[in-house]
Formats: sequence, structure tokens, C-alpha cells
Amino acid sequence: MAPSPSAGTTSNLGGMFRALRSYNYRLFFMGQGLSLIGTWMQQLAMSWLVYRLTDSVLLLGLVNFAAQMPSFLLGPFAGVLSDRFSRHRLLLITQFLSMLQASTLATLVLTDNITIPVIMALSAFLGIVNAFDISARQSFVVEMVEHREDMSNAIALNSSMFNGARLVGPSIAGVVIAAVGEGMCFLFNALSYLAVIASLLAMRLKPFERPVTQHRVLESLREGFAYAFGFAPIRSILLLIAMLSLFGMPFSVLMPVFARDVLGGSASTLGLIMGASGVGALSAALYLASRKTVLGLGKLIVGAAILFGVGLMLFSFTRSLPLAMFCIFMAGLGMMLQMASCNTVLQTIVDEDKRGRVMSFYSMAFMGMAPFGSLLAGWVAEHIGVTYTLLGCGILCALSIIPFALQLPQLRTLVRPIYQRLGILPEIATGLRAATNLTVPPRQD
Repeated sequence: MAPSPSAGTTSNLGGMFRALRSYNYRLFFMGQGLSLIGTWMQQLAMSWLVYRLTDSVLLLGLVNFAAQMPSFLLGPFAGVLSDRFSRHRLLLITQFLSMLQASTLATLVLTDNITIPVIMALSAFLGIVNAFDISARQSFVVEMVEHREDMSNAIALNSSMFNGARLVGPSIAGVVIAAVGEGMCFLFNALSYLAVIASLLAMRLKPFERPVTQHRVLESLREGFAYAFGFAPIRSILLLIAMLSLFGMPFSVLMPVFARDVLGGSASTLGLIMGASGVGALSAALYLASRKTVLGLGKLIVGAAILFGVGLMLFSFTRSLPLAMFCIFMAGLGMMLQMASCNTVLQTIVDEDKRGRVMSFYSMAFMGMAPFGSLLAGWVAEHIGVTYTLLGCGILCALSIIPFALQLPQLRTLVRPIYQRLGILPEIATGLRAATNLTVPPRQD
């Protein structure tokens, strides 16, 4: 692959932030970064509010179930829309609706009119919006990045942005809740959406061209499903993400219980624990952003899954805050290494005309399986306690990587032609040309 004409810009950005040379992505990075801080503040405030009102682990799981279940049900349809319509316009709509949800929540909490049924209804509404938002946002990355070779860096920077906010948001939320209550967290989140909406409106994009050939929705779904699950590398990654989401993601649902009942802390304790997890995840994302190639991510995915599982197992038995923060740091590091690496490989090998549908299956596996895990974890924790539930989650996460690890050599073979076509393995093409020149004698006239 020929060097990009903007190589000087890349070196100035130190390589780690090279995707920011794209104007549209730079706007998105700044706007979304601020908005995500509000999102994480709302997420922690919501968990603390529900547990404060109910003292029920099961209801914590039910609220998360209501928020995430729509991604499982609507994800594939969202993918079809992402492939048919302007992803930019879809994002503007979803961000506005998310701001409306946060504003309603803030008003009800600040006026002391909030109830659990209303919380579940608003959570379900946001879940419906997120089902379309995630698919459009994941697919929109390729439109914002001007240089194809920067796409893996953009995905890693997205993870850095997400987890940087995950570090800052809960820490701020813990202080705000302790000082003035949960309502101000919801209000800040509502205002933060203005930043990402402004960044989307300021973008300079090519006019959207609808696909010439359009199938019916069900036929498009069938085509996307056959493509995603008919190709072993994509299928394996989606199944791995589903297992991680089912067994691993519920740990965040149990954090308010662990912070208050196991460690004997407050909302500030919860913020510190979630912040430590965010530091681990941010470290992982920055490491991935510094990588120059997607080569070697298969082994990294295997090691990260083991690290995530072991981190959860150790965390389950900690009884001191510093040790708990260290263990959850390890878990956050492993979780993000695995999730972002899977996302990067998936975005690299997928065909452009099916990107929206495949990324909707990704969001379905990631967000859609989480509600089942949250509900199951809440029910199990009610019966055997938080400690053994977290231990079980860690064991299952470590075991879930075994099928992927056994298939890894075969998956590499299947992906290799795609990497060659994209120029990710240029040395192989060069080697083949050199071998041809050596074995075929020059023609003599």
C-alpha cells in the first residue's frame, strides 16, 4: 500500500491519534467524548437510584433487562436501516431522542415524581433508541475516516473515548449524588447531548446515495444473516461477543450491591470501583490505538478473555477497596482488549454493503445478550449472594474462549486472503512477486 500523502500529519499526531486527521472524525470525537461522560453519569446514577429505592438486586437486573432487551429484538432491523438510509441522519434522530429521555428522567427525579415502573418504561424507550443508534454509529465510522488505513485506529480511539468517559463519568457522578442527588446527573447527561448533535451538524459529508438494488426487509435480513453466520471468522467473533456479554457484562449490574453491602461503602465507593474499571479499559484502548496493524489480534483476544475472567474471580473475594480496585482494573483491561479487538477485526473483514447488518448483529450480541445476563445475575445473586455470582461469571468468561482458541489457526487461514486484498499483508504479495521473478527465466527474443 502506497504511503498516504498525509503521512506528515500522522507523525505529528504520534501515530496513536492518526485518525484525528480526518475532519469529520475529529468533530465526532470531541462531541461524543463530552456526551459519553454524561451517559456514564446517568448509568451510575440510575443503578444507585434503583437500589436506593428498592434494595433489590433482582430489580436492578430487571431495569437493565428493560434497557438492553430492545437491542436484541430490534438490532437486525436497525442494521437494515443503516445499510439503506443515511447513517448521519439516523444518528441525529437517535441523539435527539436520547436527550429527550434524559431530560424527562431529570425532571421526574428532581421533582420527586419518579417511580420504578416509570424508570423501566424510560429505560425501555432508551433501549429502543440505542438499538438503532449503535448500529448506525458503528457503521458510520468508515464514513468519517478519510483514510482506510486509519480505520482500526479510529475504532481503538472510539474505545479510548468510551472508557475515558467511563473513568471520568462515574467519579463525577459519585460526588454529585452524594452532594445533591441523582437528578443532577440526569440533567447533565441531557445537556451533554447538545455537544454531539452540534458536532454531527458541523460535519462535511458527501451526499448520501441510496443503494440502487433494494431487497425487502426480510430478504435483506436473510442475506445479512447468511453472510455473517456463513463465514466462520465473523460467526466466531459474534458468538464470542455474545458469550462475553451474557456471562461477563452483568458484573456492572452487581457493582452497587458490592460497593454498599460487601465493602460497606457509598455512592463514592461505587464511583471509585467503576472508575478503576474504566482506567483498565482506557489503558487497553490506548494500547490498541498505538498498534500499527490488526495482525496478532487473534492471540490478543484469547489472552484478554482469560485476563477478564481471572480479574472477575479475584475481585469476587476482595474485601478491601484498594484490592478491589486493582482486580477490577485487571477485569476492565481484559474486557476492553477483547471487545475492541473483536470490533476491529470485524470492521476490517466485513464487506461494505453489508456493514450495517453485520454491525447490528454485533450490537445484538453485545447489547442484546446483556439483558439476559443481567436478569440471570440478579436472580442468582438473590439466592447465592454477589460473591459467588461474580465468581461464576469469571469462570464462565474464562471458559468461553476455549472454542475460539481451538479454531484460531483455521480462522487465520480464512481471513488471510482478505488481509492480502486490503494490503494488510503486503510482504506476502511482495514475496510472491519475488519468487515469480526468480523461478521464471527472462524471455529472450
